[in-house]
Amino acid sequence: MSEWTADEIGAHVKYMNDFAADLVSSGEFVDSQALASEGTWVQFGGEGRPPITDGPFAETKDLIAGWMVIDVDSYERAVELAGQLSAAPGAGGRPLHEWLELRPFLENVPGSQV
Repeated sequence: MSEWTADEIGAHVKYMNDFAADLVSSGEFVDSQALASEGTWVQFGGEGRPPITDGPFAETKDLIAGWMVIDVDSYERAVELAGQLSAAPGAGGRPLHEWLELRPFLENVPGSQV
């Protein structure tokens, strides 16, 4: 997005907001949040040592722009919505065809008392 025009960014944000509004109307929207491009990987550095930051990994800040939580009745509906979201406009107004990761919440956490 750093190379997009203000109009292209505006069109993208409008698409995302309209998409979320449709999900609110259908009762499927739970929450969403855009993420800043700044980010740091952090790892335990060892006893008595400071945490290690960054590493030899693909930067999450380069891969994840935000997240959306939806509550749908089926996996198929989640796939359908993710496909629509993947069509958000990018540079030149062309659909991004962005790969999106679809993940359910972990319901039965081993060892949990909940």
